[in-house]
Amino acid sequence: MLGQTAKFGLGQIVQHRRFDYRGAIFDVDATFQGEDEWYDNVALSRPPKDQPWYHVLVDGSDETTYVAERNLASEPSGEPISNPLLSEIFSGFEDGLYCAQRPLS
Repeated sequence: MLGQTAKFGLGQIVQHRRFDYRGAIFDVDATFQGEDEWYDNVALSRPPKDQPWYHVLVDGSDETTYVAERNLASEPSGEPISNPLLSEIFSGFEDGLYCAQRPLS
């Protein structure tokens, strides 16, 4: 099925299932939008390209990642993350979610 509905939303805190880091979602692609070379070299578990992929701010670093939906789980702690890019993307943190400054196009 192409372009499935995304399970996670903007500003949501998630946990990576394989690499055990927390992060905040700042953009969502309905299907994989990266380069095939990146997929071949980085996405070693070969997650499906026809399902949602997420751009994630990584907690405790200045990194972002691009992650397939099947590698993410909800992170129920409700605690904020630490990433210097937060203030460029989000305006605040409320009820366990980050609030976008403006809609991403």
